[in-house]
Parts: sequence; structure tokens; C-alpha cells
Amino acid sequence: MHVLGIDPGFATVGYGVLDVAVGAAIQVKDYGVITTPAHTNMERRLVTLYTDLTELLHQWQPDLIVLEKFFFYRMSNTIPVAQARGVILLCLGQHGAAYVEFSPPQVKQTLTGYGKATKQQVQEAVQRELALTTLPRPDDAADALALALTGYLVQRSYVAPA
Repeated sequence: MHVLGIDPGFATVGYGVLDVAVGAAIQVKDYGVITTPAHTNMERRLVTLYTDLTELLHQWQPDLIVLEKFFFYRMSNTIPVAQARGVILLCLGQHGAAYVEFSPPQVKQTLTGYGKATKQQVQEAVQRELALTTLPRPDDAADALALALTGYLVQRSYVAPA
């Protein structure tokens, strides 16, 4: 099963892909960022985001997509981030991809046991759980891996009612 985590943004969108199989260790297949060039008009930046995310969806064909819930952003970038998030949702919808959302405190609680953990503590939990030799970088990609890991752990622990 491939799990794709997405940390929405306007200038930078983090992504992380995990491969999970019953009885096997979780493997990191890919992680990084989609960047939209500064000093480019908004429309071009949104097209870049759409094109690159479409490519990721085709490449990995995720079984589970985990998206950061729009939680809190500074006023100066709220509208561009919301527009980028709309493009992400459009892309997911066009590809028939279902997704789940988690807020940052939910990710922190799941990975560290404390909903107000620091970014460093979350990154260390991701490094430990995914057996990475170094902390994942950049921060947006690390956040996306944290989202993917959270989504997997939560769905794995969910037991459907009889």
C-alpha cells in the first residue's frame, strides 16, 4: 500500500510517500517538495502545483492520501495557501483520490503522544519510526512524511464495527 502525505502551501508543497505491507517495515519511497517560482504570476504557480501533483499521483498511485487540515496561517499568506489547497483538492478529485485530513495537533499527538510537541520532536519521531539515518529535510517534506505516517498509523489502528 502506498501512502501519500501532502503538506499544502503556496510557494512550497511538501510530499512524502510511504510503502507499507502487512508484517513488513514501513519504507520511505520518496519525499520532497513542489516549489512554485517566486516572481511568477499566481496562475502559473497554481498550474505548476497542479502539474507536479498530477505527476506524483500517476507515479505512485497512492492507496491512502493524507492532507494537512487547514488549521492556522498568518494573514499575509492565508488566501494564497487556500487557493493552492483548492488546486490540490481539484487534482485529487479529478483523479478520484479519496483523502483524509489531520490537523497539526492531531499529527503531533499521534506521533509523539503530545499535541503541542515541537517540530523537532515530530521530526525525531518520524526519523525513529521510519528508521531514517538523518532528520528528513526540508521541513515541508518532513511534515508530509509525518502526515503519511499518521494516516497509516490511524487507519491501521481503526477496527471497523462488527
